[in-house]
Parts: sequence; C-alpha cells; structure tokens
Amino acid sequence: MTVRRAPFTCDAWSSAELQAIVSQVAGVDLVVAFDYEIANINISVNEDASAVATVQDKPDTSAFAWHYDSFPFVHMIGGETAIRIPAGEIKKIRGPAMGTAVVMQGRYIEHQALKAQGGRERISMVIPFRPRDPSIRDELVLTGSRAISNWSELYHGFTEYRLELLEERIRLKLKEERKRVDTKRPFSVTGMTEFLAAQKDFLEATIAELTEVEEMDSC
Repeated sequence: MTVRRAPFTCDAWSSAELQAIVSQVAGVDLVVAFDYEIANINISVNEDASAVATVQDKPDTSAFAWHYDSFPFVHMIGGETAIRIPAGEIKKIRGPAMGTAVVMQGRYIEHQALKAQGGRERISMVIPFRPRDPSIRDELVLTGSRAISNWSELYHGFTEYRLELLEERIRLKLKEERKRVDTKRPFSVTGMTEFLAAQKDFLEATIAELTEVEEMDSC
C-alpha cells in the first residue's frame, strides 16, 4: 500500500503516537519497515456452505500453514494465531477485541493463522515493523512479499530503506572516527575492519533479495 492509494491508512500507521505504543509493547523502538508494506490485508474464505458449523466444531483448524514472517516484528489486527514456543508447546492467541492488537516477532517465532470462529472468512491487517536504531542487526527479507507484490514498488521501497540505513550507519561511524581524532586516540584497525565487514555483509544480503523473476517486466 502507498500514501497515494491510502493516505489515511499510511498516515495512521506512520504516526509517532502509534509507533510509540507499538514500541512500548515490543520493548524496542520500532518504525514501519517501509511504506509499501503498510497494511497487508490477508483474507481466507471457506466457500463451503457448512463452513460455520465446521469452524465451530473444529475451531483450531488452520487458515494458513506454519511459517515465519519476513519481518522482524509484525502488528496484527484481526484473525487468530497459534505460535510454537521453543519447547514445542503451541499457544493460541485468539482474535483481539476491538481497540486491541497483537505485536509479535514473526521473523523468529513459528506461527500459524487459525480460522475464525463462527464465520466463513478470516480477515486480518498486518503491518511490519523493524528497529529504528541503525546499529541493530537488520534481518528483514522479501520471501513472503515477492510473489504477491508489484516488483518495482517492492524493490524500490526495500532498497530505499536499506540505503538509508547504510547511510545512517556510515554517518555515525564517521562521527565516531572524527571524535577519535579530536581526542587523539589511536586508530583501531580491528574496529574499522569489523565495521566495514558488517556493512559488506549487509549489502550482500540486500543484493540477495533483489532476485530476477519471471514476468518482472510486466509489473
């Protein structure tokens, strides 16, 4: 979704007030991953006329398979979710009530969407977040988005935020290096090479996500 197509929705999710609340729940300062990924709508519909009875009899049947998200954090409105904790136990998070939502580290927690109780369709809005601090390791991937997105818009949004992140990291490192000179401390070969190697890994990970796919030119 983009600001041009849905200005109210994008403004709401990008607002400082909302991001502050989500960050408080997550325990780390978060921002929306990038604009194109704002407000993904997932819809699962059971065309069976007996769907209502089936869901009520078997409320824990899945709407989507077990999976990991492409984003470090997700904020979800609507729908029901099951998560598998490290010990193997499965915990269920039923659909939040009006005015509430679920914040989850979907990139690292295996989870599954459950069918809605008492209805034929499951509708949820998912908004991906990432840490604001550029020094925190960024492991966002495009695996879950590539097959269902406009390639040009997706890749633009992804590379734009990655380059901005890299720019901020370099700016902070340059500030640190200038301060080192001012305080007459010796140059750290190890420290600088480790920093540059980390940025090289970051760029290689970015390049790996920009894969050519069939019919890309038609999007």
